[in-house]
Amino acid sequence: MTTGYVWNTVYGWVDTGTGSLFPSDATAGLQPISHHLAHPDTKRRFHELVAVSGLLDRVRSIKAVPASEEDILRVHTAQHLDRIKAESLQPKGGDAGDGCSPFGKGGYEIAALSAGGAIELVKQVVAGTVDNGYALVNPPGHHATRATGMGFCMFNNVSVAAAYAKAVLGIERVAIVDWDVHHGNGTQDIWFTDPSVLTISIHQHLCFPPNSGFREERGEGDGYGYAINIPLPPGSGDAAYLHALERVVEPALRSFDPQLIIVASGFDASILDPLARQMVTSAGFQKFTRRMLDTAADVCAGRIAFVQEGGYSPHYVPYCGVAVLRELLGEEFVDDPYTPIVATMGGDVLLAHEAAAIEEAVPLMAQL
Repeated sequence: MTTGYVWNTVYGWVDTGTGSLFPSDATAGLQPISHHLAHPDTKRRFHELVAVSGLLDRVRSIKAVPASEEDILRVHTAQHLDRIKAESLQPKGGDAGDGCSPFGKGGYEIAALSAGGAIELVKQVVAGTVDNGYALVNPPGHHATRATGMGFCMFNNVSVAAAYAKAVLGIERVAIVDWDVHHGNGTQDIWFTDPSVLTISIHQHLCFPPNSGFREERGEGDGYGYAINIPLPPGSGDAAYLHALERVVEPALRSFDPQLIIVASGFDASILDPLARQMVTSAGFQKFTRRMLDTAADVCAGRIAFVQEGGYSPHYVPYCGVAVLRELLGEEFVDDPYTPIVATMGGDVLLAHEAAAIEEAVPLMAQL
């Protein structure tokens, strides 16, 4: 297999400020801290493990090119774009839009390069110059709605890439599968009325954003039925996610019959992540990747691109990412140093309440 890989050094330079989850605020007792929970070291460490493991020599490096304003405006409002650009010129930068997602001066340029990295990977996948690929971009994107950024996301990278594929590459139907632990609310918002893009989000129920990601959110107008949410209870692990793929995601993809699949690949459902309470292991992410590759081979001639979203454990994200990359390359999974610990914590057995939650999402495919 030929696997494309996108990384740029400035993805590791994203400045999320000195807060922990919210910006530091002495009046509220929020002390500054050297590492924000969304600091870029998780992604940088992922890339460095790719390098020292030898995988960097086996992937095909793809150079990121900044997304143009035209690219961004296919999915975002001009007001949002103009505000991000203006705040990016300020000495201390600005905020993505929710008051809790700071970015430093020059943040617009990095965000445009992140969205552009997703585009460049999709271009190569659609052209067939690579069989599949992984865009290790930063900042992430799936919380950015059409009109605003939030949750550390400035521009919706997967949506910018999907819109490019539709407008420029001749792709008519795109499926976006989001396994980040948080609801892909921004991606859903952008495509909520569009039946040409199927959005599927597997997430921890009510983790983030608040009051978002319910099964009842199914799209509107012509897009009704083309938004599928699979909210999972806290504590769900490899077995629950695999069951969700088998019972909902894979059948939905086969019914929709996309010409391209984009996976919004967050690693914050991992068992060691500080911002959620799920129990997925690196071996689990490897198995998810295998299932997605097999489905893509069946429905869209294997055209599939993985784009980085969240993941906040600097210890475990690199191993989850390398597990995915190994599977994309067709290589055997290698246990990571945390396996002797995390493999004993549960998550490898499907519990009754997890299966019940997944079964409630099965009828959502009826509209496809």
